Amino acid sequence: MAAIGSLVFCLSCGNLLPVSKGTEKNILLCECCGAENKDTGASTIVTKTKPSDFPSFLRQKLQSSVQSVQRHEVQTEATTAERCPKCGREEVKYTAVQLRSADEGSTIIFNCECGYSWHENN
Repeated sequence: MAAIGSLVFCLSCGNLLPVSKGTEKNILLCECCGAENKDTGASTIVTKTKPSDFPSFLRQKLQSSVQSVQRHEVQTEATTAERCPKCGREEVKYTAVQLRSADEGSTIIFNCECGYSWHENN
């Protein structure tokens, strides 16, 4: 029987043997040829990796273009041609937010300069 990592193979036919039981005294029976094989895959193998072991063009690109944004500097409002129901102003600001579940439309919140606010569900 030969072991490669945690995989154990039959010495007679090369078939993959059942999972190791964890002791060297255990005998693994080959389901293909019926040969009895001593369990040599009992030793535990631990491997550790880090992201740099697997170079990625995308990861390198992301690391080189990290951008920091302050929350209060993000512009979330836009202006649209919508009539304010209170004062009749023709142009108001709006924000789109996702208040309901992801498979439903977003909610548009309108804000007029007069202070009136209303919303519509898409």
